[in-house]
Formats: sequence, C-alpha cells, structure tokens
Amino acid sequence: MSPAYIGPYRAPDASHRYVLDLVRGADRDRFLAALFAPEPARTGLLALLAFDHELARTRTVTREPMLARIRLEWWREAVAEAAGSGTPRAQPIVESLSEIVRRHGITVEKLRALIDAREEEIDGPLDVMRAGHALADLELQVLGAADPHSQQAAHAVAAAWLMGEGPERDSLLGDARALRHRIDPAALPILLPALSLGRPMGPLRLPLAYWWAAKRGTY
Repeated sequence: MSPAYIGPYRAPDASHRYVLDLVRGADRDRFLAALFAPEPARTGLLALLAFDHELARTRTVTREPMLARIRLEWWREAVAEAAGSGTPRAQPIVESLSEIVRRHGITVEKLRALIDAREEEIDGPLDVMRAGHALADLELQVLGAADPHSQQAAHAVAAAWLMGEGPERDSLLGDARALRHRIDPAALPILLPALSLGRPMGPLRLPLAYWWAAKRGTY
C-alpha cells in the first residue's frame, strides 16, 4: 500500500496548465498516451513527464559539468520540498509535482533515483535502463499498478524509449508485448508509447492508433 497522503496541498491550477502545455509541446507522443489515464492519475503522469523533461534538459542547458550538477542539486532540494509537508517552492513543475507526490505517497528517494540516473549523463552516456526504470516506477505508483508483469513491461518500454533503433530496442519491445495479457490495464497509458517506436505515424494517425490500441489492450 502507498503511504498516507501527507497533507492537503493543492497546486495552483495555473501550474497544472503550465505542465500540460509543456508536455504537450515537448513530448507529444507520451502526452497523448497519458490522456488515456483517468484523473487524477493523468495529471500525475503529466507532472512526472514534465519533471523528467527538465532533468533531461540539463545536458543541453549547460555543457559545464559544475553548473549541470548545481542544476540537479536544485532539483534534489525541490523534490525534498515536494515530498515534505510544507509549502513547496513557487515553480510550476515543483508545485504540480508536490500535489501528485503527496497524493500518491511517493518518496523522495524514488524521485531522487531519477535525478541520480540523469546525473550520469553529465560525464558520459545515459544508462537508459536505470533512467527508464526510475521513471517507470514513479509512473506505476501514480497509476496504482504494482504487479510484477506491469512493472516488467513498463521498465522495458521506458528503457526502449531512450534508445536508438536497433535489435536491443526491438528485443525490449518484444518482451513488453509478450506480457500484454498479464499486465494491469491501468498501466496501458505508459505502455502505449511503444507504438511510436515502430513505423512512423503522422500527427493525425497517432491519436487514433493509441485509441484503438487502448481499446484492445495492446501496445
């Protein structure tokens, strides 16, 4: 079971709108997939995707390792506030994340696991397995999908998302799809992006492909 909800904090509506617009513009495929989650899980997924986007931007915002680490340290402090009981700092993503973290009992350790994974990218290649698994575990908690088959499938899709084309990515997607009859349907919104890693789809076809796959329980 998830820990008890820490407090009655509610993020400003403007912060949730900011997060929605950010993810829609920066990560359209996973944004569309998140829309298949019911509220409030949908808002939770968008907050996590915005958080992940900001961490991933570290490498492009600055090429100076010290400045990159200072930026990630800011996020470590921010997620500690988000998972606490006081008022978080006035930053839209932090505010939205704080409401979600407290609602679902997400620990600061789980949030920092994603930051730690992204920090490796400062000095070398990203460990896609570590980073993908860290984000998937946060998303699964928001969706309430705790079974091992959903976790295995979500880990595979999240890691594949961070890879380039190749046999390793194909193998991960195959492993995830082999579990389609054993996963919790609640996990589908974070598995649907697997469709985007196959043949290219236009902006009009993609939402329909997601809808049809969600209706059939495929990805």
